[in-house]
Amino acid sequence: MTIFWIMTALMSALAGLLVLAGARRGADVGELVTPATASVELDELDRLKARGLLDDAAWAAARAEAGRRILSARRETAPVAAEPRDRFWVLGGIVAGVAATVGLYMTFGAPGLPDQAFERRVDEWATHLDTLQPPQVAAVVARVVEERPNDHQALTMLGAARFEAGDPIGAVSAFRRAVAVRPDDAGGWTRLGVSLARANNGAVSGDAEAAFRRALELDPAQGGARYFLGDAAMARGDTAMAREMWSPLIAALDPRDPARTELEARLAGDES
Repeated sequence: MTIFWIMTALMSALAGLLVLAGARRGADVGELVTPATASVELDELDRLKARGLLDDAAWAAARAEAGRRILSARRETAPVAAEPRDRFWVLGGIVAGVAATVGLYMTFGAPGLPDQAFERRVDEWATHLDTLQPPQVAAVVARVVEERPNDHQALTMLGAARFEAGDPIGAVSAFRRAVAVRPDDAGGWTRLGVSLARANNGAVSGDAEAAFRRALELDPAQGGARYFLGDAAMARGDTAMAREMWSPLIAALDPRDPARTELEARLAGDES
């Protein structure tokens, strides 16, 4: 907690120094056309005309141009230069802002709450599995996998939790380890393929297709593998392969099932 307050004070001081440095520099006024310089320029034009160096037309044109430039310069707003007392107003604003922030934190925050290490939180989550969110479940199961790296069930649960938590890449890692432990698990190959597709924004990559085909080799009844392989075939324009993959799915679905209607419509639409 002490480190937190030290860092807060240092960041506030740094912000204040940066603001004060900018206020101290002020704005660069630059070269402005003042009434005195404008009068000198017009008088010089009159002298040149009187000496015969400018005829009436040239003198009138030069005065008109000088007048337009002077009026344009006067319309521009001069930058405001900072005065010494302005720094005290800026410093007061910074101090007030920091004080208000600390006051809000002390009122609505929990400054006395000790830090809770991640491992301690995982210990607490492990005692309330029924109330956990997928990321928390994944953290609990990941600890089990660390203790039992070849536990096929734990790896499968870890992959499923990561998948539900929106971490398809982490799910792919877990399912790869699961199928390495048990290569004959058709469901594991299907889950690996689905995670690979999710990590690829829904597109079936070569790795995902290989995983789905391995799943069907082990168990032709893997409906998920059939669906994704058919979807990949449709994306390639291979309607015959899609029909081969989806026909068992269509036959197994109730005629009133919207999923069956969708598959039939996609096949019919591609053929037409």
